[in-house]
Amino acid sequence: MARFNLKVLSEFYLILHVYTITFSRCQLARELILQGFPRQQLENWVCLVEGESSGRTDVIGGPDSDGSYDHGLFQINDRYWCDHNRPGKGCNVLCADLRLDNISIASQCAKEIYKQSGFDAWVAWRRECRGELPNLHRCGF
Repeated sequence: MARFNLKVLSEFYLILHVYTITFSRCQLARELILQGFPRQQLENWVCLVEGESSGRTDVIGGPDSDGSYDHGLFQINDRYWCDHNRPGKGCNVLCADLRLDNISIASQCAKEIYKQSGFDAWVAWRRECRGELPNLHRCGF
């Protein structure tokens, strides 16, 4: 029975993993525009996402020093912004919804975080993006 459960669990993980999105730089830039991110901030958002999740929608990072975890494309923290059992905290969302391939919920939450704290809310932006942003000219931006 244990072997069967392990096999089923492994196959389920493989199926989930296959259906997650990893955005290329240009795909990400286009998707962020579709999600309503301002063009004048596009390089900052692309850099942030590349630094936080490498463009992957399914990433769970952590645990952080306080025991919290970061979720999805924007690596949004569950201590402040999402809840695991019911929609809640700062973005009033489920943490699992931040890891969906449809990034609408994660995008709205990221915009809320930005509205409250700016790009400094993200460690990767502070470390990797401040002063050195990706060139999106090849993407048509």
